[in-house]
Amino acid sequence: MKIGKLIQQSIGYQAFIPDKFPPNEQIILSSKTQQFHAKAALMLGKLDGITQLLPDLDFFIFMYIRKEAARSSEIEGTQATIIDVIKSEAQIESHFPKDVERIVHYIHAMEYGLKRLESLPLSLRFIREIHKVLIGGTIDAPGKTPGEFRTSQNWISGGSPNTAKFVPPTHVEMNRCLDDLEKFLHAADEYPPLIKAALVHAQFETIHPFLDGNGRTGRLLTTFYLCKLGILERPVLYLSEYFLNNQKTYYSSLNSYHQENADVSGWLDFFLVGVAVIAAEAIEVSKKINILHQKDTVKIQSLGRRTKTGMMVLEKLYKLPIISVRKVEEWTELSRPQANDLVKKLVELEILEQRDKNIEYGREFWYKKYLDLFVSKEEVKKSNQK
Repeated sequence: MKIGKLIQQSIGYQAFIPDKFPPNEQIILSSKTQQFHAKAALMLGKLDGITQLLPDLDFFIFMYIRKEAARSSEIEGTQATIIDVIKSEAQIESHFPKDVERIVHYIHAMEYGLKRLESLPLSLRFIREIHKVLIGGTIDAPGKTPGEFRTSQNWISGGSPNTAKFVPPTHVEMNRCLDDLEKFLHAADEYPPLIKAALVHAQFETIHPFLDGNGRTGRLLTTFYLCKLGILERPVLYLSEYFLNNQKTYYSSLNSYHQENADVSGWLDFFLVGVAVIAAEAIEVSKKINILHQKDTVKIQSLGRRTKTGMMVLEKLYKLPIISVRKVEEWTELSRPQANDLVKKLVELEILEQRDKNIEYGREFWYKKYLDLFVSKEEVKKSNQK
């Protein structure tokens, strides 16, 4: 179907100018798309139910936000990993890859946005605020006007608009398109919530309203929109893992969406399959967390007088699964010898594991069985090589 057209600009290139959004022509969902939608909705319902059974849902969300931040940033070429972020939060090291701040700012933007939704409607102002938190103060900030929509032409790939793979609307047309998008966010229409979420992401990326950070902002917007629609009680669905694992298809589907002869169905199908896949994976992770928590709680009961402080450390590990002895001191207010002894016991119980067994000072310990639920083997290997 037609969602826009290429318009020749005075200086030579063609920019894609979206038509009124949503299209006057109702988007008809094919039988295949309807099947994908039904599966995605079913899996989301199951995910919403099972996550309510977790020992502490906030810890689950905490780790998933960090995973989402790392994956979304990796799509844009960031080399730092979730392990780098956790180690920086644990204050284990002082030197990290320069681009770790991109992931940290993504986390801050996610946490800020989830809180801000309580007092501010999902709006263009909200999107600008998110972008400012995401980009401001990072290596990407200079010249990129964090928190402000662009007032000049941008483009995707290529050295100039004339050689670009895709040229978004001019900044004049952009403002009209953003106004349409904002109205669509709150419109009462016949589109199911997941279909609207997919369309919002694709349309935002088509408009490309910032000089930098559009991909990350658009993926954040998807999470915020799903939360605002009330599809999930809590924010437990993050799609960047799916987008990263299928990066070529992700980009090609978006590219096919913003063509004069748009393949809207192709993008919807890709998005809906991703929702079902990620929801299913999150359900499995939820089950494994429950089992792990139960087993390790039983282990902690064997610590006798150290059971209370042992449980204190175990609960904290669900939020920060890489620690030092000093961190245990902070959490428990034990003396250094006592904290050392507790860590030793947790290692003996196979709850903690020393990362590098060949060093005596500056030791790192990780809750590896838990961390493995969120971190790939490649990330672990990459981190160990640093």
